[in-house]
Amino acid sequence: MDLLIVNPNSTASMTRTIEAAAKAVAAPGTRIVAATSQAGPASIEGYYDEALSVPGLLAEIREGERAGARAAVIACFDDTGLDAARAMARIPVLGICEAALSLAAFVARRFTVVTTAEAARVPVEDLVARYGMAGRARVRAAGMSVLSLEDPTSGSGELLRAEIRAALTQDHAEAIVLGCAGMADLARRLSEEFGVPVIDGVSAAVKQAEALAALGLFTSKRGAYAAPSPKRYSGAMASFAPMPSGTE
Repeated sequence: MDLLIVNPNSTASMTRTIEAAAKAVAAPGTRIVAATSQAGPASIEGYYDEALSVPGLLAEIREGERAGARAAVIACFDDTGLDAARAMARIPVLGICEAALSLAAFVARRFTVVTTAEAARVPVEDLVARYGMAGRARVRAAGMSVLSLEDPTSGSGELLRAEIRAALTQDHAEAIVLGCAGMADLARRLSEEFGVPVIDGVSAAVKQAEALAALGLFTSKRGAYAAPSPKRYSGAMASFAPMPSGTE
């Protein structure tokens, strides 16, 4: 099966990190198709970046579904555009926050999400509550930018480790969830270092997407994720106008 993984920011080097993490856990019959948004911010750090990244993300998912992908993963821990993508697509679409939290709940009663900047913490806290994990998960910000994860001299690795230590001692966390797709290559190393499960959302979403495809499941088109009604869209959004069923 082809599994589409979309990086909704426009930094291609981060897509390569995400792609490598996905390929490392993919089943032999899964082909990872990684795509970088062609329209949007270089990183997603807060509500403004998130909103402006959605059109580029949707364009990549639309093209990936047309090309035959059996499922799609949105590789941003804000689960950027997830509801819109599910309304647009018939194939299963997974967000890495939802995937990581659900997987963490299988292996720990209490866990902490460690994300990047303070601007990212509140959106992730909102998702933790939405997914029913507020009583089990805390969220910490390590005080770094997303793009600093690309720079080995930035000190982001030590900032991340310091926050994990605090989560283990102060939150009494039993597992750690890495709250950024740019951390996807660190999970195994950090798990060995700290002796607790460390969950990367990209890997979690890949395995869940494979399961959904194997079960033949698709996104329900009844209710919340019903296909959008055909109508005219204007200006830069004209190409996103929903078409009548069967006309694409």
